[in-house]
Amino acid sequence: MGTLRLRVGVLFGGRSGEHEVSLSSARSVLGALDRSRYEVLPIGITPEGEWLLVEGPDHLAKGKGTRVGVVPGHSVRPLVSMDAGGETGRWLQESLDVVFPVLHGTYGEDGTIQGLLELLGVAYVGPGVMASAVGMDKVAMKVAFQQAGLPLVPHHVLRIAAWREDAGAVTRSLEAALRYPIFVKPSNLGSSVGVSKATDRAGLCHAIEDAFRYDRKILVEQGLDCREVECGILGNDQPEASVLAEIIPKRAWYDYRAKYEPGMSEVQIPASLPVSLTREVQAQAIRAYQAIDCSGMARIDFFLDRASEMPYVNEINTIPGFTATSVYPKLWEASGLSYPTLLDRLIQLALEHHGEQRQLLTKYQAPADG
Repeated sequence: MGTLRLRVGVLFGGRSGEHEVSLSSARSVLGALDRSRYEVLPIGITPEGEWLLVEGPDHLAKGKGTRVGVVPGHSVRPLVSMDAGGETGRWLQESLDVVFPVLHGTYGEDGTIQGLLELLGVAYVGPGVMASAVGMDKVAMKVAFQQAGLPLVPHHVLRIAAWREDAGAVTRSLEAALRYPIFVKPSNLGSSVGVSKATDRAGLCHAIEDAFRYDRKILVEQGLDCREVECGILGNDQPEASVLAEIIPKRAWYDYRAKYEPGMSEVQIPASLPVSLTREVQAQAIRAYQAIDCSGMARIDFFLDRASEMPYVNEINTIPGFTATSVYPKLWEASGLSYPTLLDRLIQLALEHHGEQRQLLTKYQAPADG
């Protein structure tokens, strides 16, 4: 009698600007999951938000699949077809043991899909609702990191109402607090979308206007002459840090083109840093991970000042890229964990976390006497 396989739903696509990146990550995850251990259900979300049970990412791109919805309330069969099945007219329902969200950006790593999976009562890979939401919001993330005593570059939060009220006064205030170059970032977007580098007042005003096209709250940050270093974290209550990577962009800075266009950046793994500095960055990465109550996985990005070698925490990415050539899997491969083994470990961490959460009370129960 064969071993019962876990039913793993791989959720990909989505409504964000990183839809195509998600499809690439999903191809790698689907190709590496051990089919002797897992029964895999590829679940694609179209750019319009429709859910389809598909054969793979290429079928999603063509709109080929069975339309599905979900049933909240801790159902043992939460995935439901949108069309009645067969002559009986009964709804077709699918069970899921664990979901692997391979969704990047808005509606994927911002806590929204995690909240839905919590309502369904299904285990899922990666951080929970709060960690995902805080990790997506750069301003909230900075507050959490600051509270944890982590080093951050000087920055200011700007809201659209203040800018509209008196743009000149805001500009002068920023110039008094920061020196050029200055980076401007929307608070709630990833992959350097809407991020600009300003070297003078005209550039700063243009950068602010551009960032406000994407968000009503933006981050204005001191630019540094720095190296960019990344660290992978894996685990729940006892997280581990990977070796480090250094990102070497071939453009002026690590913008959207440098991230996604072939040949626009180089990744050095492991990063060429002194052992003591490597350990310091790894320790800070774990502190950043714990500061927002992460579980499962995350990638922490750092700025390393060239002159002082002072590391500054930049941001946390709670669903990093998962293609076979993405930095996060490569960091763990260099740390001794193969890509398929990394996926196994993440699924196990998801089940462990879910099991622990299910033991917690959700309504008042009087303590036992004694």
